[in-house]
Formats: sequence, C-alpha cells, structure tokens
Amino acid sequence: MAEDTAPLMTSNEGLGSIRVADEVVSVIAGLAAMDVDGVAGMSGGLIGGIAEMLGRRNFSKGVKVEVGEQEAAVDLSIVVTYGVDIRHVATDVQKNVRRAIESMTGLKVVETNVQVQGVVFPEEEKEEPAARVR
Repeated sequence: MAEDTAPLMTSNEGLGSIRVADEVVSVIAGLAAMDVDGVAGMSGGLIGGIAEMLGRRNFSKGVKVEVGEQEAAVDLSIVVTYGVDIRHVATDVQKNVRRAIESMTGLKVVETNVQVQGVVFPEEEKEEPAARVR
C-alpha cells in the first residue's frame, strides 16, 4: 500500500488522526494571497501557465509548502498591481496567508516567504474617436 504523505495532526480526544494534504494547504494559501488588495495574481511559471491555457484553474499556482506534523512553511510568488506599496502588500499577504492556514488547519505557520515576480499595469482606457461632424 502506498504511504500517505499528508501531515498527521494528532487528536487529543482519542478519536484518531487527521491528515491534511499539502495541496489543501497550498490552495488555502493561494486563495488567501489573492484576497489581498494589490495582488494582481500568482506567478506559477511555465507549468501554471499551461494549465491555465488548458482551462484548469489552479488555486495553488505560485505556492510551495512544506508541511510537517504541526507546522508549515509557505513560499508564494505573486504579481502586484502597478502603483501599490509593494512592502505593504507583501506584508498583508504574509498575515492573511498565516491567518487562513492556522485557522483552517490548526497548523502553526513558521515562515511565509513572499517573492514579487512582476507588476501588472492597468489597461489604458481606450479613447473613443471623436464623432465627425459633417
């Protein structure tokens, strides 16, 4: 039988054990990061881009996690909106991701690393050509 690689969290009530897959923690982190104002998207590299072209939404795109029995470390690659305070946005991402993972899984987040991979510029509003008067 294949070994389950999900982290084990022991129950104090004697009911058994609970396992949370790394992918679950990644999805929680990705959604929490996207929830922060100023984050335009996640940077998932080539593989994430191919998955999106195929029509599959990958909520863990740009997220790497290391999950132990009681702790987790998270690395995020984000793209920010032009004009935002990058340090402020990155700090908000760290706080939001930590809060979401800890409240939903009970794991202690020991590290949340944010790498800004790019900046998205707002689309220039297309000016409509002036109506010609004849």
